[in-house]
Amino acid sequence: MSAAATTFTQSYFHGTSADLAPGDRIQTGHVSNFAERVLSWVYFSATLDAAIWGAELARGEGPGRIYVVEPAGPFEDDPNLTDKKFPGNPTMSFRSQSPLRVLAEVTNWQGHAPEQVAQMREGLARLPPDGSAILD
Repeated sequence: MSAAATTFTQSYFHGTSADLAPGDRIQTGHVSNFAERVLSWVYFSATLDAAIWGAELARGEGPGRIYVVEPAGPFEDDPNLTDKKFPGNPTMSFRSQSPLRVLAEVTNWQGHAPEQVAQMREGLARLPPDGSAILD
């Protein structure tokens, strides 16, 4: 009989337009990928699809990028999604006030169809300017 694996690790992803390298830290105090405000949380996901959306929708001049990250401290479900849009956290989206350490870049990922990205961008453009529909 062969030995069974008893320890599994969870991979976490962060989508952005920032050009980062292994060892870099993603931390609070920087402007959001989506709006002109400084963040007090860093956001990440355990699903590649959520990170792909982050990379595709991120503001900035560079191409979308996805990083494998490691949270450096405690984290919680992202209430912007889990409480408002997706009860139960099926997107496995999280936030932390502690930094994320970049472990590696995901270089071979498939983006969404251009029509889907355009629809999502149009939806984001319709959000109220008062910040009542927060998307970080």
